Amino acid sequence: MSEIGIVAQAFLGLAMVGLSAYGIAIYNGLIRLRNNADKAWSNIDVLLKQRHDEVPNLVAVCKGYMKHEHDTLEAVARARHLAAGADSVSRRAAAEGGLAEALVGLYARVEDYPDLKADRHFLALQKRISEIEEQIADRRELYNESANRINIRVQQFPDVLVARPFGFTRRELYQAENAERREPVVDFSAIRSSR
Repeated sequence: MSEIGIVAQAFLGLAMVGLSAYGIAIYNGLIRLRNNADKAWSNIDVLLKQRHDEVPNLVAVCKGYMKHEHDTLEAVARARHLAAGADSVSRRAAAEGGLAEALVGLYARVEDYPDLKADRHFLALQKRISEIEEQIADRRELYNESANRINIRVQQFPDVLVARPFGFTRRELYQAENAERREPVVDFSAIRSSR
């Protein structure tokens, strides 16, 4: 074998090793991104479960005061049940938006019950649920960032050459539902009339 043939084979061997190493680096990067997105979603799921655990307590406290608000309390319970059964990111986001809307409706009805508004158990539960809502919003942002990173990688070249054969796919973003996008309505007439 000539010297040129040996150099060509060595170059070809190094090129194959280099391409293999590059493919492995892409694969490992995609695995890291997928695991980060899974972890971010799991963090949201934990918070959603915590909120779901607090909702029955909130409804129970409200039942004692809100004897004539069966429909409002039923709407919260129904929304919680639907949210717990959602099986995809988009369905979960829609169901959680429905639960958030039902809770807003409940809080609006609470305004008619001054004793309930002053109840320490109600106030503690309302505060706890509000804190969980803020944490969910923060985690949703982290999840969407992780999902966006993996979505970019599985579509860009040359990563797509590794992503497709190994089953890496796009992730759904957790988007706010219409109820969450609405601006809150503040009734200043009630404040003025109380002065």
